[in-house]
Amino acid sequence: MRLTFDNDWHATVTGEPLPITPRFSGNSVYIAHYTDVKERERFLLATFGSQEWLWDTPDVLRFDRESRKLAGAAFQLPGESASTEDSARVPVLPAVSSGGLRADELRDFRLEMCEVLCRAPGDAVLTGLRDLDVLDEPLEARVGIAPDVALVVQHGAVVGWSLTDPARYLTRVFSTPDPSPAFPGTRRLLTECLDLITEPLIDDVMDGEPAALARLQAVDDALRNQRDDRHRADALLSLIANLVEDYGNW
Repeated sequence: MRLTFDNDWHATVTGEPLPITPRFSGNSVYIAHYTDVKERERFLLATFGSQEWLWDTPDVLRFDRESRKLAGAAFQLPGESASTEDSARVPVLPAVSSGGLRADELRDFRLEMCEVLCRAPGDAVLTGLRDLDVLDEPLEARVGIAPDVALVVQHGAVVGWSLTDPARYLTRVFSTPDPSPAFPGTRRLLTECLDLITEPLIDDVMDGEPAALARLQAVDDALRNQRDDRHRADALLSLIANLVEDYGNW
């Protein structure tokens, strides 16, 4: 299969997904070996593709300069959660086909971040889509580029990505996820945090709506007092930290 990015940039599915455990920081999904800022800078210099620039934050998809094979990726969480009705249109996703990518040419391109987040019940699967118009037609394929991470394809073009079992991969940006299963309480708090950082609830928080602020405070307290699964609880605390700092004491 040949995939299209940015209208005129192409990569071919190789059947060799990256053997890298994804890291879900809560606002981004990272697939990379780097463990600090300096290693990340070296990684970007040694690869090509789509990357962030100052004042410009597309999604990241990087390829090795010699083999042109996929070397790493980073997907930002959209700022808007789809309605329950719209998210319910996503379950008809095709099964994931395992496959890496090889760039057709050594040239940079731009991968626009997705605009809307579709959430399966219990946030068992998160799907970032270019826009909701994508759901007006069947989705062609999901190409698995790493464990539980896939690109969503329609008419040969990449129109989004999906992360299965996001709670399992919760961690800080440069930390390895805890290999043990996520606690049920952590999964529930992940859902609360995703509600808080996406529209429409984040608008209520920023407007100082009492009910929304009470939810923010309750989640913050629950995460601070959670004794088990601390690695993931700390990741979720960092996710809502700015909201708590700006609005937690209203």
